[in-house]
Amino acid sequence: MIRRLAASVVLSLVLVGCGRETESPEPEPAPAPKRPAVARDFQPTPSPTLEAVRRRGHVLCGVHAGLAGFAVRDVRGVWRGFDVDICRAVAAAVLGDATAVRYRSVSAQNRFAELQDGSVDILSRNTSWTLSRDAGLGLDFAGVTYYDGQGFMAPRSLNLTSADELSGARICVQAGTVTESNLEDYFRARGLEFTPVVVENEAAARTAYEAERCDVFTADVSALASARSIMNNPNAHVILPTVVSKEPLGPVVRQDDPAWTDIVRWTINALIIAEELGVNSTTVAGSREAASDPETRRLLGVEGDLGELLGLEADWAYQAIAQVGAYNEIFRRNLGADSGLKLERGLNALWNAPNPGLIYAPPVR
Repeated sequence: MIRRLAASVVLSLVLVGCGRETESPEPEPAPAPKRPAVARDFQPTPSPTLEAVRRRGHVLCGVHAGLAGFAVRDVRGVWRGFDVDICRAVAAAVLGDATAVRYRSVSAQNRFAELQDGSVDILSRNTSWTLSRDAGLGLDFAGVTYYDGQGFMAPRSLNLTSADELSGARICVQAGTVTESNLEDYFRARGLEFTPVVVENEAAARTAYEAERCDVFTADVSALASARSIMNNPNAHVILPTVVSKEPLGPVVRQDDPAWTDIVRWTINALIIAEELGVNSTTVAGSREAASDPETRRLLGVEGDLGELLGLEADWAYQAIAQVGAYNEIFRRNLGADSGLKLERGLNALWNAPNPGLIYAPPVR
C-alpha cells in the first residue's frame, strides 16, 4: 500500500514537471507606441500683440531719433537704417507689407517705459541685452542682431593707441545708458582718473566733442562710427582699438506675450538663415519655385506649415526676405560697403563664414 502511494506521488511530480516543460512561454509585452518628436496637437496661446497689430494694420516700432546707419529719416522723411529694417521685416512677416510700420523716436531714458506702456510693439533701438534689463523690467530680448562693444573716439592728432592712455581726460558720455557705468568700471579697475562730460544723447555728445568741450567721446563702436561719418572732417578722428565691454544689441518686446516674442525672434532667424542658404531678395522668388533642399523649402513655406506655429501665414519668411532682404543685404546697405559707415562684418559675420563671426540661427524644422 505504502509503495503504491509513493509511486503515485512520484508519478504526479513527474507529470507536473513535464507539464511545465511543455507549457508555451508567456508572450513579450508589446512595445509602447513611440510619441511623435513634436506634439502637433499643442495649441499656442494667441498673441494679443499680433491681434492688435492686425486690427490697426501696422506695427508700432520704437527707434532712435537719429543714428546714421541704424535709424534716421532721409531727405524725403522716410525712416531708414539697420534697426528700421528689423521692424520692416516683422511687418512683412505678420502683415505681408514691410511698409506697414509707424515709427516712434524714443530716447535712451524713456525707451523701456514706451515699450512697457504699449506705446510701441517693438523697441528696435541699439539696445544692449543685459541681465537687469531682461529679468528686471518685464521685457524680453528677442535675439541679437548686432554684436558690439564700447569704444573711444579721439582726435587723430593725439596719436593715442589705447584707452589706457586717457588718464585725466574729459570724456563725453551719454546719460541713462550702460555706457556710463562701463566707463566708470573700466577706469576705476585701472586706477585711472577722468572727468565725465555727461550729455543727453549721441547728437549732443558729438556736438560737445567737435566743439572740444571733451577730449574723447565714448559709446558703442557702431555709434562712434555713425557719429564720425557725419562729422565735418571724419578722417581727423580715430576709434581706438580698445573695446571695454560686450554689447549684444537687439530688439526688445514685452515679456507678457511670449507668442509675439517668438514671432520677432523667428523673423530675425529667418533673415540669418536666408543668408546661410544663399537666398536673398532678388533670388527668393526663384528659390521658392525651384528649391529642392528641405530647409529652403520649409523656410519659404513650400513644404510644411511652420508659419501656423507662429500664428502666421505659410509665406511669412518669404515675405520678410523678399521685401526687406537677407541679413547680409540689410547689413551691407545700412552699415557695410554700400553705406557711409563702411563697417566690416567682424563679429557680425556668419558662424560659418571664411572669417567666422557670431551670427547664428537655430534651424527651421
